Amino acid sequence: SCAEMLVLGKLAKDTDEANAKLMEVLDNGKAAECFGKMVAGLGGPADFIANYDNYLETAPIVKPVFAEQSGLVSAMDTRAIGMAVVSMGGGRRVATDAIDYAVGFDGFIRLGEVADENKPLAIIHARSEEQWQDAAMALRNAITIGGEYTPTPNVYCQIRAEDV
Repeated sequence: SCAEMLVLGKLAKDTDEANAKLMEVLDNGKAAECFGKMVAGLGGPADFIANYDNYLETAPIVKPVFAEQSGLVSAMDTRAIGMAVVSMGGGRRVATDAIDYAVGFDGFIRLGEVADENKPLAIIHARSEEQWQDAAMALRNAITIGGEYTPTPNVYCQIRAEDV
């Protein structure tokens, strides 16, 4: 984590102090200022942080997609979801394809949650109603509603300074 990197770099004595320092720079704007400098240093606009909405295009259609039936989300075909984004133009089939950064999905339901008329599967950002309909069908086909969900073991390991 970022806090552990501060501790390892001897910029904080422990993770509590490191987390406090991280929250401070997020709250006082220094983190955003630094990010803005990185954007400018990589050839982006110097005023990106102040005017990001002038640079990040939004899709004209942004609306949720709901499951056709209520039930537990038991599986997701992540490849099919990714290919749905590609078919919208939000990814490349070949290296020369342009990317439409305005289209795609966000706000996904999680495995083990219940999809119903109040809980969408995701939010679709689309260029047209037809594109939204195609993406909605692809998402509904890629997300399994019903059956049982058994969480897979979390294969995650942290190596900390005190471990070595």
